[in-house]
Amino acid sequence: MRMLVAATVMAGIALSPIAMTRAAEQERAEGRTERNRPVERAYGQDDKQKLDVWRAEGTARPAPLILFVHGGGWKRGDKRNATGSAKVDHFLSQGYAVASINYRLVPEHRVEDQAADVAAAFAWARRNAAQLNIDPARIILMGHSAGAHLVALVGTDPAYARAAGFSLSDIRGVVPLDGAAYDVAQQMDGRNRMMQSTYEQAFGTDPARQRALSPTLHAAAPNAPAFLILHVQRSDGTEQSRKLAKALKSGGTAVELHGIEGRGLIGHMQINRKLGEADYPATPIVDRWLKTRL
Repeated sequence: MRMLVAATVMAGIALSPIAMTRAAEQERAEGRTERNRPVERAYGQDDKQKLDVWRAEGTARPAPLILFVHGGGWKRGDKRNATGSAKVDHFLSQGYAVASINYRLVPEHRVEDQAADVAAAFAWARRNAAQLNIDPARIILMGHSAGAHLVALVGTDPAYARAAGFSLSDIRGVVPLDGAAYDVAQQMDGRNRMMQSTYEQAFGTDPARQRALSPTLHAAAPNAPAFLILHVQRSDGTEQSRKLAKALKSGGTAVELHGIEGRGLIGHMQINRKLGEADYPATPIVDRWLKTRL
């Protein structure tokens, strides 16, 4: 039973109607107003190809944008349950605009399609920068769990950017939060049995395809200009994050790597839910890095 619960947590199951009601109640309790509610926009034709946009607060000049990609084992999750309790409000208070995207899900679609969706959303934001009052030269990709894998893949494999009409140098920086599939084949070698079926559903059994979907194996130049890689204290995420950072450095890419307190799947959830809270250790790390990039 414990493994089933853990697998459910790791997969990031979308919010139930009850949970969404509670989230709305929490939003009212926190006093959120219409000015910091998101506006939904479509960046593609599929119903999943949508994003929520929060405009930056208190700025007349175009603002930097943080484009966030949710987790959920590549098969679940939603743009509305990726924002945590404080993440959006915190980034807005720092003068950033925020967008959180949906993308097409496994098994109806492939991980390759998901990476293409991330790139398409990035390209859409650049094209619509004037309407959104954002600076198209200052867009950060940030993602958690499966979303961390996707932003790392888009930030290292130039094929996705090229297909969407931009180059990797147009991405100001990439922030993967506690991913564990940067080298897909290594992650699927049998050590993480709880997630084995999730990985097989997402990445299949073809070694060539697994390599093609591994950001660590694409980390030779060119890459996005800078990475901030954060992980909590779980063995696979720690090892995968360290190897990605090492490969990026070898490719000449600026990279910071930080381990954050929090263990196992609880820590894995906390880095998404608590980022933006003043007393959460990752918040000042991300704030400082964003200021150097934006």
